[in-house]
Amino acid sequence: MDQVEIFKALSNKTRLEILGWLKEPAIHFPDQPNPNFEAVGVCVGQIQIKSGLSQSTISEYLSILQRADLISSTRVGQWTYYKRNQEGLEKLSKIINTEL
Repeated sequence: MDQVEIFKALSNKTRLEILGWLKEPAIHFPDQPNPNFEAVGVCVGQIQIKSGLSQSTISEYLSILQRADLISSTRVGQWTYYKRNQEGLEKLSKIINTEL
């Protein structure tokens, strides 16, 4: 992933909040039915409710974070779940520590 695209993904307050929420999903999404945060993550609907933004805006924000390799998605039936992509975040840390 291009460094510029990664930092563009991080240049929005709500997208940064989403990454923070996904770091500790049990704290930020206690009302999620059947929470299986480690395996599948957080339902997009729960993220949308917490953010207070429209479904289309949250979907776009999640897509941007996913293209930057900072989160990953899992489809379970009709629902899509998101969680942090630890490998992508480690790459970001390496970029910051070695190239900047």
